Amino acid sequence: MKSIEEKYLELKSKSGTHSPSIQTILGVIPELKIEVDACFLSNPYATELFLSYLKRELLDTGEINRILEFYPSQSFEIAKLLSKHVGVNEDRIFITNGAIEAMQAVIHNYVENKIIVNIPTFSSYYEFTRRDTEVVYYSLQKENNFSLNINDYLKFVKAEQPDTIVLINPNNPDGGYIKHVDLIRIIESLPEIKNIIIDESFIHFAYEDSELELKSIVPYLENYHNVIVIKSMSKDFGIAGLRCGYGIFPKGWVKDLTTNGFLWNLNGLAEYFFRLYVRKDFNEKYEVVRKKYITESLFFISELQRVKGVKVYPSRANFVLIEITSGKTAVEVATELLVKYGVYVRNCEDKIGLNGEFIRVAARSKDENEIIIKSIDEVVNS
Repeated sequence: MKSIEEKYLELKSKSGTHSPSIQTILGVIPELKIEVDACFLSNPYATELFLSYLKRELLDTGEINRILEFYPSQSFEIAKLLSKHVGVNEDRIFITNGAIEAMQAVIHNYVENKIIVNIPTFSSYYEFTRRDTEVVYYSLQKENNFSLNINDYLKFVKAEQPDTIVLINPNNPDGGYIKHVDLIRIIESLPEIKNIIIDESFIHFAYEDSELELKSIVPYLENYHNVIVIKSMSKDFGIAGLRCGYGIFPKGWVKDLTTNGFLWNLNGLAEYFFRLYVRKDFNEKYEVVRKKYITESLFFISELQRVKGVKVYPSRANFVLIEITSGKTAVEVATELLVKYGVYVRNCEDKIGLNGEFIRVAARSKDENEIIIKSIDEVVNS
């Protein structure tokens, strides 16, 4: 009979370059007890906020029946709803079933000859490319804490002459952040690039001042014809199960895409979330839990840095990239954390561009963070 460790490692290998969900894991290994999900990257306080609205406005009133029984609105209606809130014309907003669908739409339809992808990063940006598209990697250096060297990057892009570049800000899996002034510099230095994709899936966890105010590129899009923004709702609002996302695309793209499909991208609960997303009362409460979560994440990272046998890389996201320096492998650490302590983290052995033993760990609630820190300390240094 296979051990729990063997079952998990087999399941992980079948998931390719992504991690199996907790539901998938428990479906195959029901005897496994998972205490903390520090693999998937979402704000638990935002989840609680959404659930409070869901209970009060849908469950307690019976409105959930209408949400489930009838068709949701078509995607262009949701785009119209978002338009004023995000400050972008509705004909540029592409509503998607998760941010991954926005990525697919761009990469499959509008990337042509060559794309530059920084590594390490989210693998879909190079896995989804067409066979006739050349993928060129720009390596973020471990010695530089995986931060982007702007001068070197611009020189690299100009030499390669791609039609598309991708910048995830903050980057996944290391949490590296490009300051707003540097991002503007990159954009303005590359007017010849057809598509500059900026993925802001984790932007709500980033900040540039003591007030923890986020700095999105979206308000500046009218100045740049070639900038494409990808937005995920899963992480910052803690609703990965609803599969909500959107892209802000150049004029003409959305009409082209919806004419050829992508008409009903959202289910009723996802539409309910987007209607909350544009409400003032919800946003005021969300800002409170956003900043609370950032504050707790910063404390979590500082405490992780005290653990012997690991190196914690700088991050402006809600997760950290950790290098195991005690002699154990990332596979050993990740598996032992899950099986013995019920702490699920991301083993990064399959990440292109990482040379060493790395795991990625997400911040959770204060109590869960204490469990994560204690468990990593015991596993790494046992």
